[in-house]
Amino acid sequence: VLVYPYAYVAGGRRSLGGDEDPVSVRLGESWQGGGVVLAWHSVQGGVANFDDGQNVVLHEFAHQLDQADGCADGTPLLGSPARYRVWGDLLSAEFATLQQRVEAHRKSVIDHYGATNPAEFFATASEAFFEKPQQLARKHPALYDELKAFYRVDPRLWKEPR
Repeated sequence: VLVYPYAYVAGGRRSLGGDEDPVSVRLGESWQGGGVVLAWHSVQGGVANFDDGQNVVLHEFAHQLDQADGCADGTPLLGSPARYRVWGDLLSAEFATLQQRVEAHRKSVIDHYGATNPAEFFATASEAFFEKPQQLARKHPALYDELKAFYRVDPRLWKEPR
């Protein structure tokens, strides 16, 4: 884990193929090889407000779980082959629903950044699962139950409902 004091600039390097990685300002990132980079200021913000659905630590470590099989695709290691079909069907449908809400400029308990791709959907859904458990369970019960089975915890039991 590499921690910077504040947001940092990454990218701008040329690959062997000659393509340039775009420069971007980041609060965190997860590397395929197991590294995680975090901006401490953002980590503190996530801890200070643990029910806003924004938590860079939860987000980047969800990416680590997703990448454990060598692919950042929104599907972490699930244990049994039967779970992959259920996971794929449910998360694909929920991802599509989030994309529709974003296109229609409608609010969602899951951060709109999750509509970017399935890997970001899993990471932002994980943030909502831990930080907004009551809302996620109410608005997306099947997704909540699937994440509860995956993480083997029920965050609704950790804090009072709002």
